[in-house]
Amino acid sequence: MIDTTSLIGLTAAACTTLSFVPQVIHILRSRNTSGISLGMYLIFTVGVALWAIYGLIRDDLPVLLANGLTLLLTLSVLILTLRGRFYDRHHPQPKVADKLD
Repeated sequence: MIDTTSLIGLTAAACTTLSFVPQVIHILRSRNTSGISLGMYLIFTVGVALWAIYGLIRDDLPVLLANGLTLLLTLSVLILTLRGRFYDRHHPQPKVADKLD
């Protein structure tokens, strides 16, 4: 049986990891990354990668798994944001006045 402390830790890991799923889904559906802070996601992704490495070094499977999964999700947001900004820069959208003509 799992102890209360481990249950709290696993629940916290699940919540923080799964919190990125709606963002990834939103970006994939809307193809809009304009509201994403590139700097924040870059720093956060590096931090999560370091936590995953820490979990690997410490042989701490819950830390490794939670941060490994979070890393995949944050990398998805980061890549989609970078791709969207690159695409927008090279394929500008027509202005509203141009759409009316």
